[in-house]
Amino acid sequence: MKKLLQSFAVIIMKEFFRLCAGLKIDWKMLIFAGAFMTTAGVILQMFLLTDPLDMWSLSLPIANVSDESLNSIRSFNQTFSEGRVKRFKLISADVPIVPPNSSLKLNLSVPVMPDIGTVPTGRSRRKKKGGNVDNMSKVIPPPVPPRIHVPYRLQKFIWSLTPNEALVYAKKEIDHAPEVIDDPDLYAPLFRNMSVFKSDGSRPIFHVPHLNGIYASEGWFMRLMEGNRQFVTRDPEKAHLFYLPYSMRQLELKLYVPDSHQIKPLAIFLRDYVNMIAGKYPFWNRTHGTDHFLVACHDWGPYTLTQHEELANNTIKALCNADTSEGVFVAGKDVSLPETSIRNPRVPLRNIGGLRVSQRPLLAFFAGHMHGRVRPILLKYWRDKHEDMKIYGPLPSRISRKMSYIQHMKSSKFCICPMGYEVNSPRIIEAIYYECVPVIIADNFPPPLSDVLDWSKFSVIVAEKDIPKLREILLAIPMRRYMAMQTNVKMVKRHFLWNRRPIRYDLFHMILHSIWLSRLSQIQIPES
Repeated sequence: MKKLLQSFAVIIMKEFFRLCAGLKIDWKMLIFAGAFMTTAGVILQMFLLTDPLDMWSLSLPIANVSDESLNSIRSFNQTFSEGRVKRFKLISADVPIVPPNSSLKLNLSVPVMPDIGTVPTGRSRRKKKGGNVDNMSKVIPPPVPPRIHVPYRLQKFIWSLTPNEALVYAKKEIDHAPEVIDDPDLYAPLFRNMSVFKSDGSRPIFHVPHLNGIYASEGWFMRLMEGNRQFVTRDPEKAHLFYLPYSMRQLELKLYVPDSHQIKPLAIFLRDYVNMIAGKYPFWNRTHGTDHFLVACHDWGPYTLTQHEELANNTIKALCNADTSEGVFVAGKDVSLPETSIRNPRVPLRNIGGLRVSQRPLLAFFAGHMHGRVRPILLKYWRDKHEDMKIYGPLPSRISRKMSYIQHMKSSKFCICPMGYEVNSPRIIEAIYYECVPVIIADNFPPPLSDVLDWSKFSVIVAEKDIPKLREILLAIPMRRYMAMQTNVKMVKRHFLWNRRPIRYDLFHMILHSIWLSRLSQIQIPES
């Protein structure tokens, strides 16, 4: 074919020069010849070159392909190239029940957004008394990783896969990923395996995110998910996951009768919602909900799923209340969702950062209401027992006038994070925000994103029965180990930040990645 194209080109060029020499130019023939040569050049580079240029008009633009990448985890897995990041998408259908949303990825090799800092550039803030925040506590946006060219043939192969075939392909890629220990964009000690890491409804319960308070995680995820074009496809046949975009917080505000202590009406509402989806669209019944996922941060999240067996047992559930003893949350299948407390949605990163170790005179700090079984025991043993352990109930006003809650966290080496009514606590992420090593006291609780992050490197987990030995446990940690843990807290902080525009490896992408891993864990690779 190459020789045939060359001979055609020679004939056309001879005719062109003959006409030009006689000063008689047939413009129709000239235009036809130019178009023919351009087409021939494109075909030549597509079929004969190993690395065709992707700026030609017939080559699919990488940033606009309809299917997102298989793995979108390039920096977590060096073997995943940027072209593979184009296969997997979430679905957001123009239908009145649930935007079916699909796949996840963490390698945002396509330009998701410009390189923006994570700290808003508003009015400059005055420095507070007594607080010089060291340079490491500043939130610095990660550099934009270089784009990597992917051969067109590989892209074409990936685009040709059906959703199920693509899931199997991604599963194989992860299972055979080589070890990655030197990724410049990630801090390897924080991860368990960096190679692996490498439908509509009626408002306001659906699609209306709640962006502040201790249940803000579900709202921020919804807001960023529904505004994201990279992970969402409107073709349900190309979707790998379907997102149920309801707000558990809004469900409480609209349906719960105050002081009734009855959440069954909320569960019945969700049961009817799923039954309506299953009756109107084929996607739920096709897998009985195994390729659907939900994100709920309210304490009642698990309990409102119990009226629908498939909703409770089959879906991928990202829950803040990740209590493995209740029988709803299943470690390894579901995702432990970080509970983030957002005071100001316009500036979600305000006051982020902490003090260096030499400016942390307190050994430990806790202040909070006496919710649940653990906190009364904590106060019984450690309230007013040692000058360097500030253990309170609600922070007294006489204390807070001199030193605020945030200042206490920034001045403490360890921040105590006991469970309340449920196993989760916003103090865990607050401690990380203020660079204080979190001490988690909650049995049957897998820490947030523990499928990816190794919490032993930047936190202390204390069994409830060991509360009487809390001080002994903390003092037994050598200073060198504490310094390493506190450094790791600073490094892991970026993975728990909400940004108004998502940035690679921030909390939005971390949650997506964990949900994606959960979906892949369901895939069985056929024996060859």
